[in-house]
Amino acid sequence: MTDSWYAATATPFPAQPPLAGEVRTDVCVVGAGYTGLGAALELAARGATVTVLEAARVGAGGSGRNGGQVHTGQRRDQEWLERRVGEADARALWYLAQAARTHLLDLIGVHAIACDFRPGLIHANHRPGGEAADAAHIAHMRRAYGHDGFDLIGKAALARELGTDVYHGGLVDHGGGHLHPLNLALGLARAALAKGAVIHEQSRALAWRREGGAVVVTTANGRVVCDQLILTGDGSLGALDPAAEARVMPIHNFLLVTEPLGDRAEAILRRDRAVADSRFVINYFRKTPDGRLLFGGGESYGPGWPRDLKGFVRRPMLKVYPQLAEVTITHAWGGTLGITRTRAPYVRELAPGVRIAAGYSGQGVMLAPYFGKLLADAALGDTAGFDLLARLPTPPFPGGRLMRWPLTVAGLSWYALRDRL
Repeated sequence: MTDSWYAATATPFPAQPPLAGEVRTDVCVVGAGYTGLGAALELAARGATVTVLEAARVGAGGSGRNGGQVHTGQRRDQEWLERRVGEADARALWYLAQAARTHLLDLIGVHAIACDFRPGLIHANHRPGGEAADAAHIAHMRRAYGHDGFDLIGKAALARELGTDVYHGGLVDHGGGHLHPLNLALGLARAALAKGAVIHEQSRALAWRREGGAVVVTTANGRVVCDQLILTGDGSLGALDPAAEARVMPIHNFLLVTEPLGDRAEAILRRDRAVADSRFVINYFRKTPDGRLLFGGGESYGPGWPRDLKGFVRRPMLKVYPQLAEVTITHAWGGTLGITRTRAPYVRELAPGVRIAAGYSGQGVMLAPYFGKLLADAALGDTAGFDLLARLPTPPFPGGRLMRWPLTVAGLSWYALRDRL
């Protein structure tokens, strides 16, 4: 996180000691991102003993390195969910997502998390012809779900608001917004610690197994013996579980932040809403509280990152804002997220008392803290929300262990190419 603007502006958080020796706890949580911290906070608040294992530092994964955008709903829209899981589950998933938004704002308010949440998000069409689909979606959401939080915005109005004319109108999500993602993660960690949770940083979980009536999780310098295990980590889980590895693929995306724009900031993102466009490889951007442009663009699917991150993200930024050609880029960084074939999250019980939530496919800021709560609920005996999520279709990537990576990269690269055609 050395060149992350988030790290440079984060509220200081004390290092937590690595695990050493054996610990006995009610629930072990692997991963100190939004899901794991949301689970730990809920469990500790309800009297369970909980130990969190984090491979690096709190928020060092995707939770502390993403675009900070809050989108309404599930990752897939309601029409897709209705076709794939039926109207009853689709409706339940909509209300679950609405509960997740309320939960996120409650966490921020109750625990006084200083993460600069600001309302409003725009989905911008990078090609003409999207207005009919947007209008149909808005009408469906109003008619079928009573949701009036979406509105159309035309090309001219969007150009005035964004300070660029490259987009062809779009959809305003009044329930969306944006925030400082690392400060959100650190705030959740502080709240969990205050309730009695224990966090061990620099303590990568290497393996887990059932041993008698317990679950044992091992690290390089210790082990946790627990009744229940919660696996999180999204795209950073690695090979900790074969079923998850087959279904959650890590990809990397990249962000930059400019110097403060001064007077130029007044003409860009006039209403301080975040933006995500309709490309397969999405451009997403927003202003920071001190008037910088934070811009995300570009992905990579292999193990390495571009050598020149500033240049890599600057190219798509200048296609949107060519007037910023002379602006200094002060920070550039990357992050890893997990995607699934269907872009629906992977939520399952892998073995008795062992549950996982991963593969948010870019929707984790809003959903993950609440999914952590649902994992905690399940660990304590209430599986209703968890069971709903576990019915979402998340098949393995094709090709088996050896071929799924090159086949998936080839497919993703083809869709990325279509953005440029």
